[in-house]
Amino acid sequence: MTDPVFPDLKHQSVFITGGGSGIGAALTEAFLRQGAKVAFCQRSDATPFCDAMEKATGNRPLFLPCDIARTDQLQLTLSTAAKANGPITVLVNNAANDRRHETLATDPAFWDWSMAVNLRSYFFACQAVIPGMQAAGGGSIVNFSSISFMMADKGYAAYIAANAGIVGLTRTLAREFGPDRIRVNAIAPGWVLTERQKEHWVTPEGLAAHLSRQCLPDPIQPGDMAGAVLFLASNASRVMTSQTLILDGGYISA
Repeated sequence: MTDPVFPDLKHQSVFITGGGSGIGAALTEAFLRQGAKVAFCQRSDATPFCDAMEKATGNRPLFLPCDIARTDQLQLTLSTAAKANGPITVLVNNAANDRRHETLATDPAFWDWSMAVNLRSYFFACQAVIPGMQAAGGGSIVNFSSISFMMADKGYAAYIAANAGIVGLTRTLAREFGPDRIRVNAIAPGWVLTERQKEHWVTPEGLAAHLSRQCLPDPIQPGDMAGAVLFLASNASRVMTSQTLILDGGYISA
């Protein structure tokens, strides 16, 4: 599958949280192929991934190690990326952790950690890049949520609550900074078969049951998110903001 080409993304300064694995890795590659200047963060070493991307695309991403639950680290990382690549005009808040947990066994420390990763980091990443976008005359923020909060699902209440919060955050920032031509949109994926999902939760029976509820019969792959993110980042969507795109193969509507 070939991603669409958006010429205005060439040389744009793009930052992706969690950009070295799963959905994030697919997004990093997609933006590199557009000719964008891509920086990304994650906790684990991504040097081999950067080497592979440079070989595959001729465009090397900037990897900056960071624990997004540490707001001070995240702010410094975004500042470093902006100094290296220019003011960030495309921010993709992608990193998340859907660790399962029992509601009655969840303590305040776990709740606070989950919110720090899955919601607080989104807010403070946006806060950090918005002044640069204002100075540049506009920008695009894409926040990854999830259909989990639309499903009345169970087993990870903190994560689900955070993803509902991401949609609310997206809408209020779109309203507040629309006058600066900063667009803020969200994407709510269905069950994307990343390596993490395959390792922890995918079973033949569970996947078959899930696919039976999708309108489309095919499993969703990380690369299936790229086209929509590129569209939201580009001027092709210049009048689109405060929206949530559901990319779930029709699961919610089924």
